[in-house]
Amino acid sequence: KIHASLSKVCYPKLVSNTTPTSIIFLLTGVPGLEAFHTWISIPFCLLYITALSGNSLILFAIVTQPSLHEPMYYFLSMLSTTDLGLSISTLVTMLGIFWFDAREISFNACLSQMFFIKLFTVMESSVLLAMAFDRFVAISSPLRYATILTDSRIAQIGVAIVIRGTLMLTPMVALLKRLSFCRSHVLHHSYCFHPDVMKLSCTDTRINNAVGLTAMISTVGVDSILILLSYILIIQTVLSIASPEERKKAFSTCVSHIGAVAIFYFPLISLSFVHRFGKRAPAYVHTTIANTYLLIPPVMNPIIYSVKTRQIRRAVIKILHAKDT
Repeated sequence: KIHASLSKVCYPKLVSNTTPTSIIFLLTGVPGLEAFHTWISIPFCLLYITALSGNSLILFAIVTQPSLHEPMYYFLSMLSTTDLGLSISTLVTMLGIFWFDAREISFNACLSQMFFIKLFTVMESSVLLAMAFDRFVAISSPLRYATILTDSRIAQIGVAIVIRGTLMLTPMVALLKRLSFCRSHVLHHSYCFHPDVMKLSCTDTRINNAVGLTAMISTVGVDSILILLSYILIIQTVLSIASPEERKKAFSTCVSHIGAVAIFYFPLISLSFVHRFGKRAPAYVHTTIANTYLLIPPVMNPIIYSVKTRQIRRAVIKILHAKDT
């Protein structure tokens, strides 16, 4: 309410009924802590530096090390690419707010940012599903692993992931152009979030809600169910192995992937629940969960795979040692 009243005083044109192309939205940092934005930017900068450098290092290691030219690591390179895209999508607006109080964003720029955030989210979910399938094939059919997941088939999976996300999300974002915004234009996050934008519209948004919900259920929702089914099959296969040591070795190859799935889906589910059922929750709760959803997976995935995967750890150490030398 405070932000809305300030926007009416300081930006009287923003609350009138205008055409979509002339709309200027106002992003929000951490509500109530505006005076400390410079200090708050320090941990955010460290998180961005960790995410960008960690995922870039993973990508460089996979590209330059012939020993990592295997299906598992190709999928890991896709995961690092989506994490880089997710981080870059919010980098400018988030640090712009904390450093320069640059809160204004045009309608078209907001739509573009929203599209890429959603696209990389859906792509990451799809890559995690592909990695679950990779682990299932490696454990259940190790002798046929290389013939099932060939380089050409992995490339086809990567292209399909991009096309799937683009086709599912384009209608959701395009439908926002038909909305009118005659209320406050103050968004509640430091980036453009689809439900947040729709709440500001004075037009009927039932179609937008239905299309957005359908897009997310048919992508992230279906992926999560298929990942769960994959692990049920993996557990059944592992339990059928006679040797306890071989069971442990087989299941240990899934530990990194399970960690990546957990740090991706838990913040995403928490954000959805808070937006739909936590309307009375303090503003900083929404902000914290929203930023966690975007920053924790890109930061943690390189760490998890570097710590838990011996081949990746060796490749990274080799690269760092070569640079030092």
